[in-house]
Amino acid sequence: MSIRPFDVVVIGTGPGGEGAAMKCTKANLRVCVIEDRSAVGGACTHTATIPSKTLRHAIQRLVDLRNLPGHRAAAGHGPTFRELVQTAGSVTNRQAGMREGFYERNRVEVVEGRARFVDAHTVEVIQPRGATDTLTAKHFVIATGSRPYHPPEIDFNHPRVFDSDTILGMIEMPQSMTIYGAGVIGCEYASMFRMLGVKVNLVNTREKLLSFLDDEIIDALSYHLRDLGCIIRHNEEIERVETADDGVILDLKSGKRLKTDVLLWANGRSGNTVDMGLEALGIAIDSRGNLKVNDAYQTAVPHIHAVGDVVGFPSLASAAYDQGRFAGTQIVEGRLEHRLVQDIPTGIYTSPEISSLGRNERELTAAGVPYEVGQAQFKSLARAQITGRTVGMLKILFHRDTLELLGIHCFGDNAAEIIHIGQAIMSQKGEANTLLYFVNTTFNYPTMAEAYRVAALNGLNRVF
Repeated sequence: MSIRPFDVVVIGTGPGGEGAAMKCTKANLRVCVIEDRSAVGGACTHTATIPSKTLRHAIQRLVDLRNLPGHRAAAGHGPTFRELVQTAGSVTNRQAGMREGFYERNRVEVVEGRARFVDAHTVEVIQPRGATDTLTAKHFVIATGSRPYHPPEIDFNHPRVFDSDTILGMIEMPQSMTIYGAGVIGCEYASMFRMLGVKVNLVNTREKLLSFLDDEIIDALSYHLRDLGCIIRHNEEIERVETADDGVILDLKSGKRLKTDVLLWANGRSGNTVDMGLEALGIAIDSRGNLKVNDAYQTAVPHIHAVGDVVGFPSLASAAYDQGRFAGTQIVEGRLEHRLVQDIPTGIYTSPEISSLGRNERELTAAGVPYEVGQAQFKSLARAQITGRTVGMLKILFHRDTLELLGIHCFGDNAAEIIHIGQAIMSQKGEANTLLYFVNTTFNYPTMAEAYRVAALNGLNRVF
């Protein structure tokens, strides 16, 4: 058995692993990446972000088509669920092929298989057909991502029980669905399946939906999910799950029994750290499989880094890529070049979308910050009226005395795109980061970007 040496071995080819690998190989280090799938890209490309957002887009296009004046959809002649999912498959394949090209062009070797540490500088890779590859390296980056959390008492092998990784493999469209867990994933899928006409129970273990958001945005999301027809049940906790040939019964501790065609479990994720040999190296793993790292993304063993979902918060593809680059900089240069920015925009792909940046009203009130609010209702914007996407608003929170931007919250079509205009201004220093930028800047008309000017003028009217 041969042992192959590298400067850096990266375990996982999602955004975090890719960011680290590209940073290191461009510094002329010999880099190898290990991927347990047959194609690179990680969960982001194959089971999570890309396929779910592509499916959402396909569903939205279908709904738009059905709402066109004069359009009459014949009952039973719409696309099947499998046909909608096939759209996601084509995008996934293109993304994976593109990323494969990145590694080839940058001379990064890709090894397929599952990695396990033998010692602090050696990993064994068990390949799909059972062969073993042994790699040594001066540095390692663990970017293995996460998977849906599976309580042991629930039978996830049952054909009517799904998680966020397996739901896209569902064969037939159900008539009814219970979604347990009303976090980002649960809310997104509740929105998607309700748009397809599925009767949805959304079971929330907490008092509110997505409590990290601004209260006004939470209220708007709750209203529109209910307006779609979702039944939202707050402050509920699972008692047990009963499976049968014709459906799934979710028994709640409150005494409620919810029987639907399928159950989608969307309550938490676990880091992919099982059987990697990390404990023997002195690297602790918490109860959800996550690894603790310092600001340079080093674990308790300094030459072993960890990035992305496997380190927990913020568990975003966008942040994972930056974390990988920062870990790569520490490996290449021995220093932390940048820290992950404090204000990372959230992008939640419900219908309508939600995106948020900075502090919300609840946080500013608790901190005693004298703030004011500027709002633009989408229904008043010419662009929104043209597209027919009039649901939503842009909300700017700013300091009442200095006009400094403190938070931006958007609910509506293309919110995840619109937020970046505000992000660019919030990142500026001093007078450049004030409400006056939006007042004194000329925006294209008609555009959704104009919402910033409308909201800024609305806010100024409250303080002058």
